[in-house]
Amino acid sequence: MTGDERRQALLAVFDRLEPRQQGMLLDFAATLPARDDPVPATMRPEPRPAEESVVAAIRRLTRGFPAAGRRRLIGPVSALMAQHALQGRAATEVIDELEAVFERQHAKTVQSAK
Repeated sequence: MTGDERRQALLAVFDRLEPRQQGMLLDFAATLPARDDPVPATMRPEPRPAEESVVAAIRRLTRGFPAAGRRRLIGPVSALMAQHALQGRAATEVIDELEAVFERQHAKTVQSAK
């Protein structure tokens, strides 16, 4: 498919979408150039607040380690969240482990990008 054919196909799909979906498609398209950027070797997530919930920590770490890959993290993150919510494990302990999980996954992603 040539560049013009791809452009026409994309426009045809775009025209069939609802306005809200068109906005979503545009938002997604705007993120694509950044996906080709190399994964930074070092990340500096937001500082950990003194009082932080496990859910807030997951959000903070997801923002701080975007290359870590949500699919690869869902199992360990869910298990840690369950330990906290269902078994009463202390939030600070769970957040410590969450930070380690995110850092390890980020390091694996960096290594595979090389």
